[in-house]
Amino acid sequence: MIHVVDYGLGNVEAFLNLYKRLGYPATRAKVASDLENASKIILPGVGSFDYAMKLLNTSGMRPMLEKLVLGNKVPILGVCVGMQILANSSDEGSLAGLGWLDARVLAFSKNEKAQSLPVPHMGWNHCSPKLGHPLFSGFKAEPSFYFLHSYYFKCEKNEDISATANYGMNFCSAVSRNNIHGVQFHPEKSHDFGERLLKNFAEIPHVAT
Repeated sequence: MIHVVDYGLGNVEAFLNLYKRLGYPATRAKVASDLENASKIILPGVGSFDYAMKLLNTSGMRPMLEKLVLGNKVPILGVCVGMQILANSSDEGSLAGLGWLDARVLAFSKNEKAQSLPVPHMGWNHCSPKLGHPLFSGFKAEPSFYFLHSYYFKCEKNEDISATANYGMNFCSAVSRNNIHGVQFHPEKSHDFGERLLKNFAEIPHVAT
């Protein structure tokens, strides 16, 4: 069962409706006990980094998420701000992130290659996935996804980058380390490419250790 974390941010219903259409069982998780039988987890998010962390920390679900993701190795997909809070910190706020990936979230406005461009970076953009990565399998063309963000994910380890996009500069548009995955774009708003990626995530095996 795919569990979509409902901590007050992100279009949870869009993910549930999409998975229903694709034929995969999915449910909403609003409290820690809702997550107990999760085989896959989606962590959505919109808005600011600190606000997302405050809501997640007060939801009561963080300890269960850490048990499942870090302990039981349940696959998780962070989306937009849900990806950004996987990092250690962000230029956007002062709170610590989850720290599940060795990364920082930086402002486009502070990068000399992108600072002349309008923010947020909004609209459709091509992604260049890592060859053979399971999240991006089965695409017949270079995938294009819908973005809406003013900050980008900076991995300390290049091997954690599973796809890049370009907005004045190449930036990490998707990340993966073992069972932890994230995408900066919104697959739930990205039509056929987004549906394919969410289907791929649903089929990633859960390899417990």
